[in-house]
Amino acid sequence: MPLRPIPLFVAVFAASAALAHSGVSNPAVKARMHAMMQIADNTKILGAMAKGEAPFDADEARAAAAAIAAHAASVPALFMAEEHDPKSEALPAIWQEFDTFGQRSEALTLAAAEAAAAIETEADLKAALARIGGTCKSCHQDFRKPS
Repeated sequence: MPLRPIPLFVAVFAASAALAHSGVSNPAVKARMHAMMQIADNTKILGAMAKGEAPFDADEARAAAAAIAAHAASVPALFMAEEHDPKSEALPAIWQEFDTFGQRSEALTLAAAEAAAAIETEADLKAALARIGGTCKSCHQDFRKPS
């Protein structure tokens, strides 16, 4: 089976997240950014395996997916308070449409938790990554400043 390219938004998300987090002084914003960076770092692990840049390891893939699920589950609580920092990429829409934001976070949690339970093959990984990436993109479209 030929490798399918990993969606560009996964690579862009990971690269832009690292640059945006330096110099943040607000502790609440810093905690949110840390959780998002953990999601990005674990998504990079899955992406590298899916692209053949790293050897496929089902245990490592499941662990990365489980870490994504754990961090995604914490996201709504991290955004409960409307805290701001000039470096933050969070849009005001998060607090204006908090229920929708929470549902999208829950969708990522579910997608990643299902992946953590199901990844056995490279095909499983690619399907899981597509679903995880789709949930990230859906949330970023409405709730994150464009990079």
